[in-house]
Amino acid sequence: MLEAAGSLVKIEDYNNKVGYSERTDVPIEPKLSAQWFLKMSEITKPAADAVENDEIRFYPAKFKNLYRHWMENIKDWCISRQLWWGHRIPVYYLADGSLVVADCEEKAIEQARLKTGNNQLTINDLRQDEDVLDTWASSWLWPISVFDGINNPDNKDINYYYPTNDLVTAPEIIFFWVARMIIAGYEYRGNLPFKNVYFTGIVRDKQHRKMSKSLGNSPDPLDLIAKYGADGVRVGMLFCSPAGNDILFDESLTEQGRNFSSKIWNSFRLIKGWEVDQIIPQPEHSRLGIEWFKAKLSEVIVIMDDHFDKYRLNDALMTIYNTIRDEFSGWLLEIIKPAYQQPIDAKTFHEVSELFDEVLRLLHPFMPFISEEIWQLLKGRNHGDSIMISVWPKPTENQGEICEKFELIKEAITGIRAIRKEKDIANKEQLRLFIVPGEKGFIPEYNPILIKMGNLSELQVSDQEVDGAMSFRVYTSAFYIPLGDVVNPEDEIAKIEEELKYTIGFLESVKKKTGNERFMNSAPPHVVELERKKQTDAKEKITMLEERLISFKSSMK
Repeated sequence: MLEAAGSLVKIEDYNNKVGYSERTDVPIEPKLSAQWFLKMSEITKPAADAVENDEIRFYPAKFKNLYRHWMENIKDWCISRQLWWGHRIPVYYLADGSLVVADCEEKAIEQARLKTGNNQLTINDLRQDEDVLDTWASSWLWPISVFDGINNPDNKDINYYYPTNDLVTAPEIIFFWVARMIIAGYEYRGNLPFKNVYFTGIVRDKQHRKMSKSLGNSPDPLDLIAKYGADGVRVGMLFCSPAGNDILFDESLTEQGRNFSSKIWNSFRLIKGWEVDQIIPQPEHSRLGIEWFKAKLSEVIVIMDDHFDKYRLNDALMTIYNTIRDEFSGWLLEIIKPAYQQPIDAKTFHEVSELFDEVLRLLHPFMPFISEEIWQLLKGRNHGDSIMISVWPKPTENQGEICEKFELIKEAITGIRAIRKEKDIANKEQLRLFIVPGEKGFIPEYNPILIKMGNLSELQVSDQEVDGAMSFRVYTSAFYIPLGDVVNPEDEIAKIEEELKYTIGFLESVKKKTGNERFMNSAPPHVVELERKKQTDAKEKITMLEERLISFKSSMK
């Protein structure tokens, strides 16, 4: 045609990139065809304003900028697809090429007769468009259609459930689905479809590739569940999934989740394995331990409530994870645990069971299976009872002072354990403890816990330091453990002198750096700060070793 018109300048071959179908591996040939579009410029305004004004909130908020960019640069929506499945385009063509739009064949015939004036037309005289709607044209109605709000717009279900509170989804469909649901909500219901949108991260492999079936880089979830348990896999993934940030999958995460499940189950087995005595009174150390954990759990509830309010789900998980692993299992159960083959008093058993009940309820959103199982076994339940519909625990007020005091006791117990480890003293060996109180660091009312957890044969308050004793400090209070019965003073002096010699040499090497003006001026600030800290720590350690050396030498006179 160009040649016939005299408009052809020349003919030449050129190389072109030809796309190939992923499924059929044949060339993809571009073809112009008629498509249906939905004009978007007007109907998007309410949806854009809703997010901009925080009527609908995004978590994390950074996706608000992406949403704004898309909505400000909106294009008309091509809603037709050339597929053999989906919702048919509701357009019917007449023989002359004109068309009518109707939601069913009966209405299409009625409109065609009015348009042509021919009352003899039948459905056979019309041809429905073969295209179907884009899949998102169905999905954008989901918050409405799930409650039959399109066919029956005033039914009781949609009036009760619409709008809902939260949508959890992935950021890559923020425009495909999230924005379109908001648009449809205002267009068809005059209201937002949900109040908050929580964006999850994308799970990626170690090469940072998105996990997908087509790449074959995704582990089989059923295999992971068989190996680590459903809760282990679930909580393992949650450990490293802050809102909106991608997750680099590592099987060690699910292994950590399984180990946590084992920790919880073993705590339950320990409690249920105790023989309960209804007569013996509650020991003072158990009373104090229960009082402390109630206060601690109250703090934990406040923290978790705040995390949930701000959609920091992984922070909420780590809070209850650390509480169970460290505070409940590591401290409370050790404090109240009866002596070997001895019963536990009924009051302590009842109270720790109730606290375990609360802990399980805080854990349930993250580990629904093991929390439900233990909750059902913890005590008798009525038919139909479930942890998932139990009441979320409530905090009590003014618990900070108890928690602060107990942290000091934990430091003292940790100090005793450190000496045992350093001197290789078995836990079954009882020790004597002497305390020189300062302004802070010693809480006399918690002595029963100190005696129990430190396995002490004697605890005395003194007004002077103890010669020949290992020592540590908790703030301004000094703690001394005489080791004359378990260590050789001469060997101990030799060890201290050797460590003192090494520390003095280390301090001299650090001083050379901090005294070098060129190094101090050219090194990065954090490196300079680190060297100064090394110097301060070394000086403090030398002072402590010199005091300990004098003490041991005095004890041998």
